[in-house]
Amino acid sequence: MIGRLIPVAIFLALGVLLAVGLKIADRKTEIPSPLIGKPMPEFNLPVLGQPDVMVTNQDLIGKPFLLNVWASWCPTCRVEHPVIEDLAESGLIRVIGLNYRDEEADAQAWLVRFGNPYELSIADITGRTGIDFGVYAAPESFLIDPNGNIVFKQIGAVTPQVIEDEIVPRVMEWSK
Repeated sequence: MIGRLIPVAIFLALGVLLAVGLKIADRKTEIPSPLIGKPMPEFNLPVLGQPDVMVTNQDLIGKPFLLNVWASWCPTCRVEHPVIEDLAESGLIRVIGLNYRDEEADAQAWLVRFGNPYELSIADITGRTGIDFGVYAAPESFLIDPNGNIVFKQIGAVTPQVIEDEIVPRVMEWSK
C-alpha cells in the first residue's frame, strides 16, 4: 500500500515545488544591473540635430537626472512618451534623452510630432554608449544621482507607478 503512495507523494511534491517556483519567478520581473551604485559610463556624444555640439558624461554631473533611452522606431517609446513629458513638465528632475541607434531625421521628426520633453537629447547612432549602459532595447531609463552614479534602472516603459515608487522617493531624499 505504501509503495503505491510514494509515486503520488513525489508527484504532489513536484507540483508544489513547481507552483512555488512559478510564483517566485512571477515576482522577479526586474533584471539586476551591475551598474547600480557605480558611475555612469563615460561618453562623448553629439546633441541630436547639432552634430558639432558634444556632450560628455562629466557635463551632466552636478544635478540628478533621468536618462531616458528612446528611438523613433520603438513602439513602446510612443506609449511611454506622455509619462516622460509629464515628468519633465513637473520639474521634479531633469530628463535627458539618449536617442538610441536611430536615424537623425527620423528622431527629429518624432520629437516634432509627439513633443520634446528632453532638456537635451544626445545621439547614440552606433549604439556603443547604450551597450556601455547595458541597454537591452529601448525604452530603458537610468536614474543618475548628483554625483553621476546610477541608482536605478528601468527596463521597459517608465510608468506613473515607477515614478511614484522609484524616482520620487530618491529625488526627495537628495533634496533634503
